[in-house]
Amino acid sequence: MATTSNFTSALARVSSFAKAAPFFKNRASKAAELAVDETLERLLGESYAARVARMPLHLGDAGVDPFGFDPQFAKYALLWVAWMHRKYFRSEVFGIENVPKGAMLLISNHSGQVPIDGMMIGASMFMDAEPPRIVRAMVEKWASTLPFISLFFSRVGQVTGVPENARRLLEQGEALLVFPEGSRGISKPFDQRYQLTEFGLGFMRLAMETNTPIVPVAIVGAEEQFISIANVERLAKLLRMPAFPIIPQWFIPGGQFPLPTRYRIYFGKPLTFTGDADEEDGAIEERVQSVKQTIQSMLNRGTKERKHIFW
Repeated sequence: MATTSNFTSALARVSSFAKAAPFFKNRASKAAELAVDETLERLLGESYAARVARMPLHLGDAGVDPFGFDPQFAKYALLWVAWMHRKYFRSEVFGIENVPKGAMLLISNHSGQVPIDGMMIGASMFMDAEPPRIVRAMVEKWASTLPFISLFFSRVGQVTGVPENARRLLEQGEALLVFPEGSRGISKPFDQRYQLTEFGLGFMRLAMETNTPIVPVAIVGAEEQFISIANVERLAKLLRMPAFPIIPQWFIPGGQFPLPTRYRIYFGKPLTFTGDADEEDGAIEERVQSVKQTIQSMLNRGTKERKHIFW
């Protein structure tokens, strides 16, 4: 009888714990959200909600925009990005006052083996610009084939890099980030650091077609976060990857995390281009070279002025 009584008593305790579980789960969830909000407020200098309230957003009834951007989901992603921007890379931002209101094309150099540079531009536009802006990056098509990645990108506001998406975003007055170097830029070996590779022409045709200003952006500091000594192109093609860099740092315990270089992000004055977007490639190339030379000059000046890679 004692055994039966003990068993019944144990079942009763389990049942009471089960009934109380949702309560503790909700308490833990609210405590975690409060911790996130407090941490973000320290990093932002104000509440996340206050900055979001000043952003030009186009949210539907479900709180998500037509491209899948979810401010509530993005808050948790921003927690890590904001910490990297403020504390780890200790980013310095120059010329943020040059960023215009409304639609724009942010045209930047691309580097660092891993696209952290895009996240830091996005962090700067949200944390340092006034009003805060969400940056839409044109994500490589191959990235959308990776499990869970496509959903994550859409929830934080990023879209697949096709012309139709770009036009729609600019029509809505969004800030669109484009890396004209593509994978050629981000996978550069260390001996080619801060040397711009060939720019594609698409962004210029888009700017002319939509009458959108171009804001040149230069990032100094990303080239040294992961040092690549070579790019094995044959293996990249075999694996259907845009690049296969050889990075000795990754074979060292802890080396999978980027080096704490100091990021310096430069926003240049807006450039406008007129003419027929369907002109011959040669005519478009001249305008593209003008943007490329502007960014290269910004990089040259930035690398010359910095006193050290890490501070």
